[in-house]
Amino acid sequence: MSNNITGKVIVITGASSGIGEETAKHLAKLGASVSLGARRVEKLNQLVEEIKAAGGKAVAFAVDVTKRHEVDQFILNTISAFGKIDVVFNNAGVMPLSRLENRRYDEWEQMIDTNLKGVLYGIGAAIPFFKEQGSGHFINVSSVAGHKTAPTSAVYSATKFAVGALTEGLRQEVKAYNIRTTIISPGAILTELAGHIADEEAKQGMSFLAQIGIKPDAIARAVAYAIDQPADVDVNEIFLRPTVQDF
Repeated sequence: MSNNITGKVIVITGASSGIGEETAKHLAKLGASVSLGARRVEKLNQLVEEIKAAGGKAVAFAVDVTKRHEVDQFILNTISAFGKIDVVFNNAGVMPLSRLENRRYDEWEQMIDTNLKGVLYGIGAAIPFFKEQGSGHFINVSSVAGHKTAPTSAVYSATKFAVGALTEGLRQEVKAYNIRTTIISPGAILTELAGHIADEEAKQGMSFLAQIGIKPDAIARAVAYAIDQPADVDVNEIFLRPTVQDF
């Protein structure tokens, strides 16, 4: 079956688990070549072997998105492996929620460095190549918390609101180069994010995930939908949450 995904080279950050992992597997099944980046190299290598065993094409590189030079090298390594890049899926993110009064400064900085600066570094690394080839697609992960905030989510929401603003500004700047942009705003998805919350109040506040959370392959299908559109169609934003989710 012909589609607009087959033959594309797709870069994915945060690819070692959750949304990144499922998206990599789904896109590879649709004929894309996937370049996988994360800090946990062992998990990446296992994923590459799984994709290759199923007949797909994949490579993996150790990447910490908070380090600009590593993101730059990730893009260069991908081009060396596959000859080009067509899509950058800026998916890596962290969510150590807590109230501002608890002053968890290290966690604030971690969220800003990963969720916002990591996306900026992905854009900065790829945009010269996209401009040169006259095409490309940035897909950036925001959140429903990037449209509505709540106690304990102030800093996390701030980073995700910023991803939305950043991506809309990017859209306006790069449309002349035939570069597309998409914001993905997931709701309650069953990933590792909530498991890394150290603050007890915030951890309890996320207990609803176990009851209503949906699998990350739902996001993988949304990403594929955005990529699969004809070149003159730009899917700029997708909200995706469980049907029963209130927030």
